[in-house]
Amino acid sequence: MKMILDLDTGIDDGMALAYVLGSEDIDLLGVVGTYGNVYTENGVQNVLNILEMCQALAIPVYEGEKHAIQKSGFLRLEVSARIHGDNGVGQVSMKKAQRRKEDQSGVDFLISSVKKYKKDLVIVATGPMTNLASALIKAPEIAEIMGPVVIMGGALTIPGNVTPYAEANISQDPFAAKYLFESGVDVTMVGLDVTQRSLLTKESTSSWRETGSTAGRVFADMVDYYIGEHDACIGGCFLHDPSAVAAAKNRQWFQMLPMHMTVVTEGEAAGRTIGSQEKLRDGNPNVKVCIGVNDKALEEDLDKNLQNLFIRCGKSREDINGRSE
Repeated sequence: MKMILDLDTGIDDGMALAYVLGSEDIDLLGVVGTYGNVYTENGVQNVLNILEMCQALAIPVYEGEKHAIQKSGFLRLEVSARIHGDNGVGQVSMKKAQRRKEDQSGVDFLISSVKKYKKDLVIVATGPMTNLASALIKAPEIAEIMGPVVIMGGALTIPGNVTPYAEANISQDPFAAKYLFESGVDVTMVGLDVTQRSLLTKESTSSWRETGSTAGRVFADMVDYYIGEHDACIGGCFLHDPSAVAAAKNRQWFQMLPMHMTVVTEGEAAGRTIGSQEKLRDGNPNVKVCIGVNDKALEEDLDKNLQNLFIRCGKSREDINGRSE
């Protein structure tokens, strides 16, 4: 499976990236950074640091948009700094990567990749939908040849996590999410309806440390911080962004409801992902909404793939050199 990740890295984005790196059936063509959990430039640097730490040196990293399409800037939310730490990775120190981001913009990389790989390319987006919408606006012809897009965002059957209506990623750029939903692209929405059903506990992070690798220790420290910012009664952390990767690679684990979806862009309910009343009876729904998940299968697969990645990272540098075209 050929894949591009669009991340606002972010602890759970980091987990999603590690999940992909540990999955031998995924060919990661590149990573595009965006804003949300962090500022775009910080997220891009976090990705570069993680890739170098995990010895995935061949995977290019691109800088995407820095703010919502209809805004002139972005101010990071206080809650994002608390949940992910000031540096976006739980205040954990990582060695700064020696290489830099690519010169090509993230939006142009998305466009060129879609034109090259067409339906064979899966894009997984775990931040605001700004990069995807910007690519579709700049090159509308790609909508008809674009492969599946799997997003972590939205909430259909439960309240949002930043307002009673809105989930964080969608709330950052409701216009972009609406544009993506209504573009005709094959979209799967992996929202809070399912991402809050899967948990990762300190039993897993303890086993990562036991691999003896720097990557295992760093990710364990990052995720322990993230667990600490969750309600102690939960006993772990939700698997928001890794769930989108899981839905891309193991769709059979998810119960999906095809719907004509739209996004509220103004007023108190801005960012709400909801069925379109005007198209309620129309055929060919535009979004597959995940409403159920085999959480045990997801949790075990994530833990296994991260464990295997960290074991490989503990070996010689020649053992893992990234996967890209």
